[in-house]
Amino acid sequence: MKALDRKLLRDLRLMWSQALTIALVVASGVGGFITSLSAVDSLALARDRFYTTARFADVFASVKRAPSALADSLRDTPGVADVQVSIEQIVRVELAGVTDPIIGQLIGLDARQPARLNQLSLSSGRRPDPGRSDGLLEALVSEAFAQAHHLRAGDRVQALVNGRQRTLELTGTALSPEFIFAGLWGMPDTRGFGVFWLDRDALAAAYDMQGAFNRVTLKLAPGASEQAVIDSVGRQLARYGGREAYGRADQTSHAMLDNEIKEQRVLGTVLPAIFLGVAAFLLNVVVSRLVSTQREQIAALKALGYPNLTIGIHYLKLVLVIVALGLVLGVFAGDQLGTMFTGLYAEFFHFPTFEHRVAPWLLVVSAGLTVLTAVLGTLNAIIATVRLPPAEAMRPPAPGHYRRTLLERLGLQTMPPALRMIVRNIERRPIRSVLSITGVAAAVAIVIMGNFFRDAIEVVVDTQLQLGLRGDLTVWTAEPVDDATVSHELARLPGVTGVESTRFVPVTFVNGHLRERSMIRGYAGRPDLYRVIDVDRRETLLEGRGLVMTDRLANKLALKPGDPVQIELLEGRERTLTVPLGGTVREMMGLNAYMERGELNRTLAEADLSTGFVLSVERGREGLALEASKALPRVAGAWSKATMLRNMEEISARNVRIMSSILTAFASIIAIGVVYNNARIALAERAWELASLRVLGFTRGEVSGLLLGELAIVIGVALPIGMLMGWALVHTVTELLKSDQFYFPVVIRARTYAWAALCVLAAGTASALIVRRRIDRLDMVSALKTRD
Repeated sequence: MKALDRKLLRDLRLMWSQALTIALVVASGVGGFITSLSAVDSLALARDRFYTTARFADVFASVKRAPSALADSLRDTPGVADVQVSIEQIVRVELAGVTDPIIGQLIGLDARQPARLNQLSLSSGRRPDPGRSDGLLEALVSEAFAQAHHLRAGDRVQALVNGRQRTLELTGTALSPEFIFAGLWGMPDTRGFGVFWLDRDALAAAYDMQGAFNRVTLKLAPGASEQAVIDSVGRQLARYGGREAYGRADQTSHAMLDNEIKEQRVLGTVLPAIFLGVAAFLLNVVVSRLVSTQREQIAALKALGYPNLTIGIHYLKLVLVIVALGLVLGVFAGDQLGTMFTGLYAEFFHFPTFEHRVAPWLLVVSAGLTVLTAVLGTLNAIIATVRLPPAEAMRPPAPGHYRRTLLERLGLQTMPPALRMIVRNIERRPIRSVLSITGVAAAVAIVIMGNFFRDAIEVVVDTQLQLGLRGDLTVWTAEPVDDATVSHELARLPGVTGVESTRFVPVTFVNGHLRERSMIRGYAGRPDLYRVIDVDRRETLLEGRGLVMTDRLANKLALKPGDPVQIELLEGRERTLTVPLGGTVREMMGLNAYMERGELNRTLAEADLSTGFVLSVERGREGLALEASKALPRVAGAWSKATMLRNMEEISARNVRIMSSILTAFASIIAIGVVYNNARIALAERAWELASLRVLGFTRGEVSGLLLGELAIVIGVALPIGMLMGWALVHTVTELLKSDQFYFPVVIRARTYAWAALCVLAAGTASALIVRRRIDRLDMVSALKTRD
């Protein structure tokens, strides 16, 4: 072994604790990078494989009723490679022993003509057989729903099919690329929403749809224009009650999956960058101190003939050994945490095969970023030292220049001597002090970032499902119905104390060449049970305001209040209306538009119609109201707010808790790394001073106070700065995560700031206690030895 290599190992042994804390900070950055990006890479890979093998469609459309022969005409459309038509219906489903409302989507399977698009992947059991004589309908069920309710082949469920109660006997479970994300209307709810595939002929007979279809999907030819195909298909479907097709980007399951991938890629790059930046700072401080204390050794090496390059490479190898340890630990932690995250994803997104993998490119990038961090963080310190002439390197470094502090110059003369010494030492090294404060502040900011998501989700749920939706049950109808008649029927249900009507109308908004598919939500002008609440948690009244859009929808259409908006109706007879934009509202979810329900009906020149109703129900009587609503022929489905809240919180609360715990652990490592390394370096630099004070009669506690007081000031200054950094980081990340589907409100509660402060204080206290033990064991004889 070469002499310099033996010296390297000896240096590492002497500074093992500092090297370990730096390696842990590096491991946090690498681990966070690999955790997020490997999990999201595994998610994207599983998606792409499933889309390819199942031939996931590119364009989707629904109609009221169209003849099956229309499929041939659609297939001849320029840019279309294949067409598949089917029958689909939304129904109410009942399970034995389950009182919560369940919505099922029935999809017809043609036994004579296997699907060419959106092909099913059979998870268990067998495909349903057509034509049973006992009246039962065999069906496959979506895997997510089956797992949530512990269903298996042979179990039976009840479905209200076109007003008639039918029994579905399950033959197995299946997966479809159209339903990777399990939920209704974009809400994750594996318990309350299930997909059932059954014989097409039986479904057609139940809904009088023989020789017809109401759902069509298309595969585009290579190089085809999606928008051109959408426009052409929309024109052909218009006469059959279909107004507009839409592309894959607007398909609910794909949109939710794509949004999750985007979010995790943002988090997987922003946060690890902070970790690696702190690691670069720590490496710079430690290596600068190491080479400055080894000036005599460097001079001796030069005198023995070692060139500057060899000495510089020696210290660079020391740094690379430390970061290599961090890289190994980070890869291991990233692989383990990535596997856990993949398991969490598997509860939301369902694929035939979904395994965690760390792609080779991710390892290469991680290694490259780690080495780059090490080199950039230490190169200046190494170069500055090895360039010293041997004669100058043999001399001790010049003593520090102490002067009156800024506070003293400002007139504060009553500062105790010990505090004055601490403040002067901080001002003597302003750059190091600023970087130390920044490192601790970064730890505070990361804890705030991790716990912000908990605050934001709580606010979203409270805003949408408590302030906005104040009713207990929501029911809807398959067609617009006379409001007075159905409202009266619902008001008579057991336990119902209030009924509020809504109407949702699917439309396409047009402004010049800009188009956006959405719907107009008709609410009461001064609602009580269903209100529009903005991101500031204020109610927006619709009475007398005309058309109101969310600001994101108005921005996408380049509209401002007062501008005329063209509205192409996607239900009923084909019509295009023009109304002025009455105002905008900043909302958290979706690209929405609102009108007062009565004004909406008048704009459409229609009677007093509704498509949905929100019910307030006496506590404990929701089950009775839901059961009684099944007897109303016009009610197509219903769901309970309490059930949806419970189903959502079971998963979201746990996942947010896991994320915040991981980020808190990483932030604590940063805090320990910064505080401990600064304390160790300060102890090494000031050992002579501290030993001298001990000889002069200062107690161990007083000597420790001089050193640890500096750390306390650094942490004390870093806490408010870190809170401001956390606030800025949250704003930056929320802007990067903003999408059409969702906007996180920037709400950071006092408990989050307090938790961040407590975590960093605990990490700082632990580091201080370790350093205090070293101060107590200080060898005064060795420390007082000095060079002339």
